[in-house]
Amino acid sequence: MAASRATLVALVCALAITSAEHNPLLSDEFIAHINLKQNSWTAGRSFPLNTPMKHINKLMGVLKDNHITKLPKVEHSAELIASLPENFDPRDKWPDCPTLNEIRDQGSCGSCWAFGAVEAMTDRFCTYSNGSKHFHFSAEDLLSCCPVCGLGCNGGIPSLAWEYWKHFGLVSGGSYNSSQGCSPYEIPPCEHHVPGNRMPCSGDDKTPKCHRTCEASYNVDYKKDKRYGKHVYSVSAKEDHIKAELFKNGPVEGAFTVYADLLNYKTGVYKHTAGDALGGHAIKILGWGVENGNKYWLIANSWNSDWGANGFFKILRGEDHCGIESSIIAGEPLYSSN
Repeated sequence: MAASRATLVALVCALAITSAEHNPLLSDEFIAHINLKQNSWTAGRSFPLNTPMKHINKLMGVLKDNHITKLPKVEHSAELIASLPENFDPRDKWPDCPTLNEIRDQGSCGSCWAFGAVEAMTDRFCTYSNGSKHFHFSAEDLLSCCPVCGLGCNGGIPSLAWEYWKHFGLVSGGSYNSSQGCSPYEIPPCEHHVPGNRMPCSGDDKTPKCHRTCEASYNVDYKKDKRYGKHVYSVSAKEDHIKAELFKNGPVEGAFTVYADLLNYKTGVYKHTAGDALGGHAIKILGWGVENGNKYWLIANSWNSDWGANGFFKILRGEDHCGIESSIIAGEPLYSSN
């Protein structure tokens, strides 16, 4: 009897430890609650159940942006707005710009501010040339070498990231372990699925040191590899002007408040349904459309392609939902002879 009681106590303790390791924001119960309360989107598991809050909190890396009001604000003509289609996907308009399909991975680092910027810059280097020019801007270079942008892996300011591009330029660089470009990303992707072959998500990654030299395998001088922005600006928070900007020039960087339910996004048009605010997050906005009567923005996230809808998600359009329309930043690339 004593032995069986000891066994029971051990089992209860083991279950308590296991339960303590489970993140309630990722639980089956929370997912079921989200799906019960609305029908515009579907929640499911996009992170392992034991993903620590330290990692999740680190993903939200946008600091308060007081500089955005100092940027020129762009609005578009009534003629262009009147001609816009009901649905727009830039991959149809610019088929020769492959990075429009790309989903990057910021790892356990609050570098979304840098990722949203370089993703849009990379796309625009292509779209402004109508698919004839390509340059993969380095998130690593921006994250580690822009001291005025903020706190590196502890958060940054999107508008200052674009200003840095204009005034100081950025080199090329691919994803972790890619050996692509001058300065590939140093922080490894972490595991969003179990079982998997990546490191567990910890939230412990520190900002990499700034290296003003290219990888040995990349035979270009660091300064000569840099490309710059010609103009940097914010876009009016009015829905039609954001649409016109996307249609005319290509993807933009946006920022919004992430609530706990978004962690579990799978498909559909996201509307905040349940859970508290976790922080500010920067992303790349590509296009727009309507799904089952719900207007949406099409967005590329930087949490790897196994999160959400292959790394993408849709969010309610036209109501500044979670602040998605109030912090739009973009710019025009400067083409040089090098």
